[in-house]
Formats: sequence, C-alpha cells, structure tokens
Amino acid sequence: MVQTIPATNITFYELETNFNLQLVENEQFFREWQDNLPEITDSEKQHLDRVKASYFNLEKYPPILENTVKMVVLSPLLNLAGFYLLPFHIKSEKSIEISDQYEGIIVRGKLDILTIFNQF
Repeated sequence: MVQTIPATNITFYELETNFNLQLVENEQFFREWQDNLPEITDSEKQHLDRVKASYFNLEKYPPILENTVKMVVLSPLLNLAGFYLLPFHIKSEKSIEISDQYEGIIVRGKLDILTIFNQF
C-alpha cells in the first residue's frame, strides 16, 4: 500500500531514513557551481553585507517566519544574482513529489521558489 505524506509533516530524519538522503560536506560536491565564478564588485559586497545585516536584525525579533525570510533574504539574493532576468524565470509554489518505489512512500509538497533556466 502506498503511503502519502505531506511535506510539511516530514522531518529530515524521516527523509534520511526513508530516502537514504545524506548531508554532503565534501567541498568537491557540485564543483561546477563553485569554479570559475566572476569576482563580486564592492557594490555587490555591500549589498550582501546589507542582506546579512537584515537577517541578523530578524533574529532579534523571533519568530523568524518563512515569508519574512523570503522577502528579506531570498528575494534580494535572487535579484542580485540576476535570476529575475532572462534567460531565467521564476515559478513559485511549484508542486513536487518525491517517491520511493520500493517502500511505497510518496512525499508531496511545494517548492517555495523555483528558478528555471530553459537551456539547463
């Protein structure tokens, strides 16, 4: 029998156990996302410092809610990285499903924000 679990009701431990997910701390993992990156400008560094300061300001006034973090941290980072411009586009609240065909477990949920590059 297939068991369907809403993503909001599952823990990292359950994902690790049921889907054999593992934390990878190897610096060589996804090297293509780390090598040959352009230098950031002083202006970009200032912008990143401001995002960081904004996050630390949020920490002073808990609870830190998901939508607030998206506004204060994620949106400025996506903008700075150019992910709101062509050739990228954004989808929000994209439904996803993770399934384990052997154990009969399905986890359903939504990605808050998905950045799409059509040529990826």
